[in-house]
Amino acid sequence: MQRLARILAVLDDAGVVGATAERLISVAGYGDKAPEDQLGVDLKNLKKQGWQIDNVAPAGAPGRYRMVSGDNRLQVKLTAPQRAALQRAVLLAERSDLAKRLGVRPAAVPEGIGSIVIRKPKGDKLSLAFQSVQLRSRIRFTYKGTSRLVHPGTVRFQNYKWYLSGVEDGSDLVKHFVVSEMSDIALETPGTGAEVPSARRIPLHPLRWEVDAPTEVTLRTTRDFVPDVIRWLNEPDTQVERDDAVDLTYTVTHRHAFRARLYVLGPRVTITQGADVYDELVVELRDMAGL
Repeated sequence: MQRLARILAVLDDAGVVGATAERLISVAGYGDKAPEDQLGVDLKNLKKQGWQIDNVAPAGAPGRYRMVSGDNRLQVKLTAPQRAALQRAVLLAERSDLAKRLGVRPAAVPEGIGSIVIRKPKGDKLSLAFQSVQLRSRIRFTYKGTSRLVHPGTVRFQNYKWYLSGVEDGSDLVKHFVVSEMSDIALETPGTGAEVPSARRIPLHPLRWEVDAPTEVTLRTTRDFVPDVIRWLNEPDTQVERDDAVDLTYTVTHRHAFRARLYVLGPRVTITQGADVYDELVVELRDMAGL
């Protein structure tokens, strides 16, 4: 127990930087008999007791361990089934802060998690979103300054947020809306909603969200800046090298997120194809400049 206490003390003192495996081995005093293996066993036992200890070193590099501070009493006191039930309860209550403290990671949330319980008959955004799905009612709301009329498909919890997935009237593209960002919500008559294609799990990367109709955009850059473009915009659909430049073509389905990354890239790229995205970029820049 004294050895484990020394390890915890060093991890706590190291903070977000973390402590190297060499440092932990030295304070643990394992001796010469497979100290790395003994450290692995001790860290595994601490994790079982509810301590969150992550190896933050890059792949192939010597281990560096960081402890995420938090109250682990619930982890220790509750049985595994009790802890799972509590995790589900805080997800359904939209308490992402508690979910994180209980060790719930976004990628671990089951596909299509949801609740059939409607807390209030009206006035509550999440309740209205659930009602629209259950009653198959078209739902009207304002989102990012635009009025929407949506045929609802599913409501799910992912990435610590509730999403309503559905198809806007007159379109066949499944979009995902953050429920907390919806306003002026109103339901139409039950049964007015059309069948919606199954919504796959929402991608974690915003550039892969299907918010807008697919638009092909080609960016021109130099060979030196290609790694920067790929780092911010992911791998392109096509990459064509020219005399002293490189053309990278992307299929854009979330224009706002795409524009935000273009601002970061700045003069390293120019748009050679994709007039709609270019025009939106100019309008947005004019608004920012007050022109």
